[in-house]
Amino acid sequence: MSIFGNDALKGKHIAVLATDGFEQSELEKPVKAFKDAGADVDIVSLKSGSIKGWDQKDWGDKVSVDKTLDQAKPADYDALVLPGGQMNPDVLRTEPKAVQFAADFVRAGKVVGAICHGPWLLVEADVLRGKNVTSWASLKTDIKNAGGRWEDSEVVVDGNLVTSRNPGDLPAFNKTLIEKIGGK
Repeated sequence: MSIFGNDALKGKHIAVLATDGFEQSELEKPVKAFKDAGADVDIVSLKSGSIKGWDQKDWGDKVSVDKTLDQAKPADYDALVLPGGQMNPDVLRTEPKAVQFAADFVRAGKVVGAICHGPWLLVEADVLRGKNVTSWASLKTDIKNAGGRWEDSEVVVDGNLVTSRNPGDLPAFNKTLIEKIGGK
């Protein structure tokens, strides 16, 4: 049971968009927290089968993909989570379907969480203009160039957008997302 009770997200459906090279902890820990809070979670990716994580300095574990981008529809979800890792968002931001998927969540006013390098996809989707955002520090200029206001904080909330900097911020990131998705 999570600190939020086992039903804080009951009836909620969350998409986690990732591909090979996602930061292991930034996918696994939020997914566990959401499931512990009662949510249904789908790993959405560019390909079916499985994707392989990056665990700090080397390849990590594989994670099963629940739906491909061709199968997933933003209307079927309450929220989107974008884990980081340097490779994962860099690949996703070159895929028009992934960019559109993320943009559709933001434009629909749904909760979107992005951590570490995850906001790179939001830069590409051109949805950060006028938003307060944090990320891995190397994205600061990209976010500013996309019209966002970057800050160095554990978690930043701007409307339905929740961002964090790195794996060390995961407890605050997960807690804030569960509260936002749960309507608190």
